Amino acid sequence: MSTTDQHLNLQQDALAKAGCSRIYADEGVSGAVSVGPQLTRALSGLRAGDTLVVWRLDRLGRSLSHLIATIDDLGRRGCHFKSITEAIDTTTAGGTLILHIMGALAQFERTLMVERTRAGLTAAKRRGVRLGRKPSLNQEQIKHARQLLETEGGRAVARTLGVSRSTLYASLRGPLLPVKAGE
Repeated sequence: MSTTDQHLNLQQDALAKAGCSRIYADEGVSGAVSVGPQLTRALSGLRAGDTLVVWRLDRLGRSLSHLIATIDDLGRRGCHFKSITEAIDTTTAGGTLILHIMGALAQFERTLMVERTRAGLTAAKRRGVRLGRKPSLNQEQIKHARQLLETEGGRAVARTLGVSRSTLYASLRGPLLPVKAGE
């Protein structure tokens, strides 16, 4: 149960009216948690032939892909699914069709998101944007490290520069980048 316009009594009454024999309620669970403890209990208690009934689709999953994955898992286990508010019922052909359409839309959205991300990264690289973490050592520090390595060991040089030996050696192998103001 979330907060805005979602009262537990309303949901419980609707579930009881739908004929639910057991009602599980996660109250006060953060929206960052994808599956609350009571939902986990409800899902683990289902057996083949059982039907999981939710008041609304968002009570089962925080995202469409998570929702579809959960319902697919129920189907593999021989369980059914019903959503009261959206009138989805996988015990009927129409309900199953709606879920397959939702699944196709979720997959389509995931594919578009990947394509947009790749296009954005490619465009950024073309503009000369350096992606990833900021280098641990700037060009001046790398030059200083090369000078120190003529008389000192790698461990001592890394300690002097405040980096690990692997970072030091990776910086020495990498291309020398122009020093920007403030680095």
